[in-house]
Amino acid sequence: MKTDLKLKEDILSELEWLPNIDETQIGVIVKDGIVTLEGTVDSYAKKIAAEKAVKNVYGVKAVVEDIKIVYNAGDNKSDTEIAKAAVDAIKWNSSVPNDSVKIKVEDAWVYLSGELPWEYQKRSAYNSIKTLYGVKGVVNNISIKQALTPFEVESRITKAFERSARLESKKIKVEVDGHTVKLSGTVHSVPEKDDARKAAFFAPGVTKVVNNLVVDYYPEYA
Repeated sequence: MKTDLKLKEDILSELEWLPNIDETQIGVIVKDGIVTLEGTVDSYAKKIAAEKAVKNVYGVKAVVEDIKIVYNAGDNKSDTEIAKAAVDAIKWNSSVPNDSVKIKVEDAWVYLSGELPWEYQKRSAYNSIKTLYGVKGVVNNISIKQALTPFEVESRITKAFERSARLESKKIKVEVDGHTVKLSGTVHSVPEKDDARKAAFFAPGVTKVVNNLVVDYYPEYA
């Protein structure tokens, strides 16, 4: 088990690898595996990137994110300007159907609502907004409508596995509970496990994938 000191060193090294992050502007405090991030960045996208990078470090139990977004003096955007930019960003995003997402801006925070059939569309809408200059946060309240019955979703996922050259569908069990898909069984590599997760996510109405697949390595993967 990593000590807090070793974990902090690994986190600082991970932040140093991020091309758009100045790690000297971010303070890292580690206690009992819980990481607190402090400091300032000049965009919401950088704040999210730093948080995501830290969560990926082995040994991190939880992240307390207290990074502040500070824009250049005199260069803050009004809520009206941010709202217009957000509307345009969604409009020009080919992955998001027109007039399907509602936008509210308050104190530089953007709130997204509405209903979409696919999880990737919800994520795409969020990604369009998080990089806009002036945005301090994004709350993604877009809901996913269940376009198919659980049986139909399970059938589509299973057929997607069967079409894949790397996945053995007979060894993968698919369970659908509302908007959640649970995968169990075995695959032969970590990339195959990730392929299965992605295939499940692209089924309509799916918002969460619980990937319980076990990697049973072939000799060539050992």
